[in-house]
Amino acid sequence: MKILVLSHMYPSAVNPVYGIFIQKQVEALIQLGHEVRVIAPVPLAPWPLSVLKSKWRSYAAIPKRDRIADVDVYYPRYLEFPRSFLREHSGTMMARGIQRLVREIRQEFSFDVIHAHVALPDGGAAVVLKESVKVPVVVTIHGQDFQSTIHIRQSLRQKVFAILNKADRIITVSTKLQRLVQDQPFAGKITVINNGIDLEDVVAVSPEAKGTLDNRLTTADNLGGDESSTDKARTTKMVVSVSNLKKTKGIDLNIEAVARIIQDYPNLIYHIVGDGEERQSLEDLVNRLNLQEHVVFLGKLPHAETMKQIAAADIFCLPSWQEGFGAVYIEAMSQGVPTIGVRGEGIEDAISHGQNGLLVRPQNVNDIVDALNLLLFRPDRARALADAGRQTVLHSFTWEHCARKTIAVYEQLLTTADENADRRIVP
Repeated sequence: MKILVLSHMYPSAVNPVYGIFIQKQVEALIQLGHEVRVIAPVPLAPWPLSVLKSKWRSYAAIPKRDRIADVDVYYPRYLEFPRSFLREHSGTMMARGIQRLVREIRQEFSFDVIHAHVALPDGGAAVVLKESVKVPVVVTIHGQDFQSTIHIRQSLRQKVFAILNKADRIITVSTKLQRLVQDQPFAGKITVINNGIDLEDVVAVSPEAKGTLDNRLTTADNLGGDESSTDKARTTKMVVSVSNLKKTKGIDLNIEAVARIIQDYPNLIYHIVGDGEERQSLEDLVNRLNLQEHVVFLGKLPHAETMKQIAAADIFCLPSWQEGFGAVYIEAMSQGVPTIGVRGEGIEDAISHGQNGLLVRPQNVNDIVDALNLLLFRPDRARALADAGRQTVLHSFTWEHCARKTIAVYEQLLTTADENADRRIVP
């Protein structure tokens, strides 16, 4: 099968980790024997924007075409206005910017399906283009469309829903996202396919880092299930989170939880991987709580280094209350690290509370404290949850699993299209 992937989030030489989950899915599709080309539209960055703003400078630096992990990736420009002005029309503007390229690719790569990632602008462009290229369109919703965009203003909500009504199939990366639109006319076209992890990341990181974790857990086990305060004080523990530093990720809640338990675990270290708009306020919070010796801001790290940080930790905790799925949770679980997520969020598709991880209520510091205490005070329990979480991911949440389910959607779609065509030509 030949697949054209359309995603403005696809990685580039300028930002090799942006949208890496889409790249991983593409690589898995290719490993299963399918052919893929990628169009990753880039906002046009005219002067003086390309000089004055770092974001627009980075757009200008992206090449027009590249080959990433043996995949041909095209980066055509399209008109986009700053501050999301006229965002309702962004799909149409993207379609105009890439339509000539799509026709050129079509001449030598007769793709069977267009798979767009996010409804706006990519899905909007795809449903415009399908009128001329006459192939079906699949749109994947990763979270922002349903959790943010449709709540900005009514016109955006109407546009997103209009795009999805025109799409031939819709994929959501979690059951949570599917539930958010279960009353819409297009709900019957939705299939839930969770994101996955790359087994190579587990193999590459796990032996050394997991050995470190196992040593710490074994030491704690030898101290006994009910550790004395003295024993706890001399046992180093590490909690880690990985995310963009924005309010909904709940990093401030983690910091407050650490402040509450630091007396019991004076050697506790909390590593924060990521950067973003909330960093300064989070650093101020650390200073107010006198946690400078216990909270370390590592900033944005390459993916491989991030995985090492996760694998070396005793606990992964990200109390994000607006998460479409959250691939980083299953990355942590794959490394055999006990993982804490949030009830009602996308990660509930992977974590069953008390069976292979822990779930806390949204924006609830008390729950986070209780979860951390359970994992820190009961290393035997932490190990059982970690082992179960790892098995869950390896058996059900790899990129190969994701790719096979995605191919099944394509095949069903194309079979239906062929049957409809046959019916039309039968007298």
